[in-house]
Amino acid sequence: MRRSPFFVVAAAIAVTLAGGLAVTSPPDIAEAAPVTNWSDEFNGAAGQSVNGAAWNFNTGGGGWGNAELQTYTNSTANVATDGQGNLVINARKNGNSWTSGRIHTAGKISVRYGHVEARVKVPNGSGLWPAFWMLGGGNWPTDGEIDVMENVGRDPNVVFGTLHGPGYSGGSAVGGTRNIGQPVGNAFHVFSIDWSPNLVVWKLDGSEYFRATPASLRGNRWVFDHEFFLILNVAIGGNFGGGNPASLPAENKMLVDYVRVSGSDSGPVGTGIRGAGSGRCIDIPGANPVDGALLQIYDCNNSAAQQWSTNANGTVTAMGKCMDAAAAGTADGTAVQLATCNGTGAQRFTLNAAGDLVNATSGKCVDVVGVATANGSRLHLWTCTGASNQKWARS
Repeated sequence: MRRSPFFVVAAAIAVTLAGGLAVTSPPDIAEAAPVTNWSDEFNGAAGQSVNGAAWNFNTGGGGWGNAELQTYTNSTANVATDGQGNLVINARKNGNSWTSGRIHTAGKISVRYGHVEARVKVPNGSGLWPAFWMLGGGNWPTDGEIDVMENVGRDPNVVFGTLHGPGYSGGSAVGGTRNIGQPVGNAFHVFSIDWSPNLVVWKLDGSEYFRATPASLRGNRWVFDHEFFLILNVAIGGNFGGGNPASLPAENKMLVDYVRVSGSDSGPVGTGIRGAGSGRCIDIPGANPVDGALLQIYDCNNSAAQQWSTNANGTVTAMGKCMDAAAAGTADGTAVQLATCNGTGAQRFTLNAAGDLVNATSGKCVDVVGVATANGSRLHLWTCTGASNQKWARS
């Protein structure tokens, strides 16, 4: 995507911009328990501020890490309901300066999986940069960013949907677009994602235009497996917004009819599988879920590469693939790998009460080769002996 990083903030974040971007923020910025069904319909009276039980304000200027021109305020001149069922975020020109609004749900409303949507009428005009997006915490880009919708006035017909994370942020982000053939701001549109483990699907007015999985990330780590909070804002100019803000009118209003979160589509939620002998977790090397990836042990880090789900059909899955006995082997020394799920016995494993992770077909245990304990040590099948390198527990 052709854009610089959004700057990750909550109300107490400090900004430093000196040859780079430095961020300090409170820990666990997205610590609110995730909701499965929630909405804000913005039915307040004209001139009323947002619901403080759900929304916080970001305030201040300084470019926001993107050379943006606006100063965000908590004034109802910039953020208020209109008495007609909409929230209005109004980017206003004040002589040679700009004020606007940015609200977020950090610490109040968070989401992990499900359907997230907003019905929005973005403003038209070169230099405007409206957005509906989500952050996974205060450590950008490591905690992840999901841009449900961005539109820039210099490219008015295009909707952008994007993921940012470690190794794929800013101009290297992963995303897709839809050109609707007329300015997006000419009418209300519904911008949404369907988010489940290892998959995010973007839709415009119910029609899919992009999807991303761990395989989309060029070998980088998938970080979209935890709670995210919601953000609405209108920026002016900036590295991505660009355009010609000087030509804009005095007021530029984004109307938000509603924001809704519904029904988690999470399926089984994975957890780590920790080895008793090493204290390390079963891991997909490089978080790259290719068929034939040889499973290893690695320091437990709660990443998607270590989030193993036990499914009703006996499979154990992570990053959309199955734990597998290579070539359906049953002999001692058969490599334990990752493979596309196929329903065979080579992919059925049971973690029993004794801590043995047993392959159903061979009856053999998942074992760390050579009783090793170092990061990167490989796994194979071996006759169950009760040794510590065959003992596992959910972490």
